[in-house]
Amino acid sequence: MRDMSVDAGGMGAMPMPPPRADHTVTKAAAPHKMMEMMHMTFFWSDRVVVLFPGWPGERGAGMYLLCLLLVLALAALTEALALLSRRLARRGEDGGPATAASAALLTAVHAARMGMAYLVMLAVMSFNVGVLLAAVAGHAVGFLFARSRVRTGAARGNITPPELCGVPPSHLSKP
Repeated sequence: MRDMSVDAGGMGAMPMPPPRADHTVTKAAAPHKMMEMMHMTFFWSDRVVVLFPGWPGERGAGMYLLCLLLVLALAALTEALALLSRRLARRGEDGGPATAASAALLTAVHAARMGMAYLVMLAVMSFNVGVLLAAVAGHAVGFLFARSRVRTGAARGNITPPELCGVPPSHLSKP
């Protein structure tokens, strides 16, 4: 006699599925090795798969460092594209209607920024602590250079030191 499951919402009794026949397959013979490498908690190792199957994987610390640099660069580029998107949007706020070309350019920059942000997010989903730190550092570096408004004296056109706590530099030398 066949085992019948409990009636689920008036749909009638449904037969239980037969047991899987592949329960004797060993991990070495499993068709997808990626399932072995997936982590659900944070870990620290240079043996990780990030963004692409097998990369950097078992290729060693050098490829892992290259992976971290790529994640850092993607995160920094995301911040730079955010700045570019804001500048393009401000340029179009001159009161007149936006042209199709400027709207298409703004849309393309936004799409590129979102694509980069999603790639960084997918890399962080590897649950590798090094990848997480590289992503955060990349966003920090990108923000510092692209959006923090910190400029050197030569870039501002003067060589006086910056203001300290809102006090202009000319008041620093007075007793």
